[in-house]
Amino acid sequence: MENKEILQHIDHTLLKPTATWQEIQQLCQEALDHGCATVCIPPCFVLKVKEQFPQLKVCTVVGFPLGYQIQAVKSAETWDARQNGADEIDLVINRCDVKSGNLGEVVAEIGAIRQLVPDRVLKVIVETCEMTKEEKIALCYCVARGGADYIKTSTGFGSAGAELEDIKLFKELMGDRLKIKAAGGIRSKEQMEAFLAAGCDRIGTSSAKVLWEEISHT
Repeated sequence: MENKEILQHIDHTLLKPTATWQEIQQLCQEALDHGCATVCIPPCFVLKVKEQFPQLKVCTVVGFPLGYQIQAVKSAETWDARQNGADEIDLVINRCDVKSGNLGEVVAEIGAIRQLVPDRVLKVIVETCEMTKEEKIALCYCVARGGADYIKTSTGFGSAGAELEDIKLFKELMGDRLKIKAAGGIRSKEQMEAFLAAGCDRIGTSSAKVLWEEISHT
C-alpha cells in the first residue's frame, strides 16, 4: 500500500499519562500535515485541541485504561467528551464483567454509551491479550449488540497488543457488521499493511512517523 493511503487509516495516538500540551500540539499538526484519520488523545486535551485545530477529527478514551469504572462514571466521561467536541469515543469494557460471565452487563454498558453519542463514532476496546478465544468470540457479539461501530483490540497498556489472528477471527465472525481497529505494539509499515490486509479499518499507533519519514526520503 502507498504510505498516504495507510495514513488515512491511522489514529495518530498519544495516551501516555505524562503527555504535555506541547506534545499534543505537535501530534495534531502532524496528523493534519499527513492526512491521518484522527488524533487519539487524553480527555483533558480534547477541548483545547478542538479550539486550536477545529478541522481535525479528535478521538478520546473513556474508562481508560482498566475499564472497571462504574457505568455512571463512564457516562459522565462520555458526555464531557461529547460536550468538548470529541468526534470519536474509544470505550474500555468492564473486563471484570467479562471474567464473571456477566456479558449482559457488557452489552448494556455499551448500549448506554451509544445512546449518549448516537452521532459519533464509538469503538469498544476489549483488551484481547486478557481474553480466551471463547471470550473474544462472545465479545464480538456483545459489541455488535451494544450498537458500537468498531471492536478495538487493545489499550496499549496491557501485557500485549494487537495480534493478526484476532483480527482474522473478528473479520470471520462479523464480516462487515463491525469495523475493526487494531492497536498496541504496531510500529512498522509492514505491520500496518498486514493489519489492514487482514481486515482492519483503523490502526491506533504512536509510530505513524515511520510512514512520513519514508515519504520524505523518496
